[in-house]
Amino acid sequence: MSIVTISSREFNHDIGKAKKNAMDNPVIITDRGKPAHVLLSIEQYRKITGGDKNILDLLAMPAAATIKFSPPKLDKSLIQPAELT
Repeated sequence: MSIVTISSREFNHDIGKAKKNAMDNPVIITDRGKPAHVLLSIEQYRKITGGDKNILDLLAMPAAATIKFSPPKLDKSLIQPAELT
């Protein structure tokens, strides 16, 4: 795998060429000579990130629906008005 590097000016001038290059290799887009962005094909992106899962899928807890939770009632002696002075 070879990485293609192009300037942001080249990218803006010929986006199609950058997209074509990104089908086979990552394309690094530079801004004032420094790497700023990486253009990947969706297949490469999914390979790197581990698939189609999004953050909601990763944080979901399907078994949580079966957990019984009954929070205790708050003791009124613990409640105090806030002092805003």
